[in-house]
Amino acid sequence: MRPLRKYLDRLEPLFQKDGRFEKLGALYEAIDTFLYSPKDVTQYSPHVRDAIDLKRVMMTVYFAVLPCFIMAMYNVGHDANVAMTANNITSVPGWRGLFLENIGIGYDPNNIWACLWHGTMYVLPIYIVTFIVGMTWEVVFATVRNHEINEGFFVTSILFTLTLPATIPLWQVALGITFGVVFGKEVFGGVGKNFLNPALVGRAFLFFAYPAQMSGDSVWVAVDAVSGATPLALWSGAGIEAVHAAGVTWENAFFGIVQGSMGETSTLACLIGAAILIYTRIASWRIMVGVLLGMIVVTLFFNWLGSETNPMFSMPWYWHLVLGGYAFGLVFMATDPVSASMTETGKWVFGILIGVMVSLIRVLNPAYSEGMMLAILFANVFAPLIDWFVIQANIRRRIRRSD
Repeated sequence: MRPLRKYLDRLEPLFQKDGRFEKLGALYEAIDTFLYSPKDVTQYSPHVRDAIDLKRVMMTVYFAVLPCFIMAMYNVGHDANVAMTANNITSVPGWRGLFLENIGIGYDPNNIWACLWHGTMYVLPIYIVTFIVGMTWEVVFATVRNHEINEGFFVTSILFTLTLPATIPLWQVALGITFGVVFGKEVFGGVGKNFLNPALVGRAFLFFAYPAQMSGDSVWVAVDAVSGATPLALWSGAGIEAVHAAGVTWENAFFGIVQGSMGETSTLACLIGAAILIYTRIASWRIMVGVLLGMIVVTLFFNWLGSETNPMFSMPWYWHLVLGGYAFGLVFMATDPVSASMTETGKWVFGILIGVMVSLIRVLNPAYSEGMMLAILFANVFAPLIDWFVIQANIRRRIRRSD
């Protein structure tokens, strides 16, 4: 990396002196500050010293998501290997099968490495496409606006990847992350100015634009002509009996051995990430607890109310916690510091609003049994208004104290 730094330093005077290279100079600044610490720093006191900066915040979030990423690779491969064994399928077509057969790993669902390698053949290409396309847009906007590239896209890229099914076409991945970065963040001015979560914006675009590749029973198992419904869809159709009939237990759902979006199935992996983010004080525990409280209260009300025609009324809160993208959204999406409420009281209101909305969507909307994505985006829209009311209430309270 040091030779690259020396090469960039030789080019810097040219960029500064020749106006024709102004855009290249902006690209130099973007790359230099992305790879290294900026040279323009304070030399003398007084100034604040802190061990945390934006780079460390973003990379800490990135590492907190890694357990979900690893679990995604395992679960995608495990589901595929189980389906292949059950249907007497001995090989995978295309380059994936060629690679797996050359390394001699096999398709044994009881072999952890076989599951990891098989799942990697689906998860890694999606992540690579997401990163290359999204980073290209980041560089383009950083160059045009003459500002540095921010590490925030590292987090956006991995979160967006983990919200997708393993079978999604790669061109749709490129289109989705383009929409998320450009229309979810850059059109508002870039990092720190967006009011919606870019990863969720990209996923929402794909969900509404290409529902056949984002939902339904055929998209969750990475084996041709093999389908598998998510536990939420099973419960929505016939209650807990259908879930148990499919061999799904609460423990399976907690560890993540169920159908669903690649990185959203394992509540355990999400809780590991939550522990890291809360310990480092990067994510707000108030938002997490608020999301949980809102969901529990509304769910208990629906359990008490009951319904003879809608099985979702009977789902206990602890099942809501481990099914779908609830835990993933609670830990990583709802706590986005840019799109969430920023006041302490507002964080409680923001989190509770998400918890209430996800329960309402899951139970009362038979066409869409997930709900977490839409609930968070809905709360993102109201986050500035929530903070405004909190601030105004604080102002009025201070005025009364001074009278």
